[in-house]
Amino acid sequence: MKHGFHKVLVPFHWWITHHKNADVAGRAGKGEIGVWFAADDDILKHSEIIEEGKSLWPVVGAHFPIFRDGRSFSTAALLRDRFEWQGEVRAIGDVLIDQVLQGARVGFDAFELRPDQNLDIALKQFDLFSVVTQNSWRDQRATIA
Repeated sequence: MKHGFHKVLVPFHWWITHHKNADVAGRAGKGEIGVWFAADDDILKHSEIIEEGKSLWPVVGAHFPIFRDGRSFSTAALLRDRFEWQGEVRAIGDVLIDQVLQGARVGFDAFELRPDQNLDIALKQFDLFSVVTQNSWRDQRATIA
């Protein structure tokens, strides 16, 4: 494999200014480029670019700059609800085990955990609760009898 010819996630702010470049457009058309959104990216402001990207990006990421900054949960929810994003939404950055279950409920379906987090413990988070009361992006809601 030649250097530079592999799949990458680029910052959304970079995509905004470079997506019309022939090389970038060509690679994106082959599914080799996805984007990641910073916590402070106003994705609603760039809805046209995101709508175009839906047919190009194999994956999008939402970055958590620090675990206690929850703005990327809103990004995932907006991508699923407003943009009807059906592809992978990956949580990246300072992602902790504690965020996995809530993240899955709002729209994430992949998590790039911080290196000090234990994958086996993270996966057990999905078995913690048998009943939930709020909606999720998958329209799953618990029924209470």
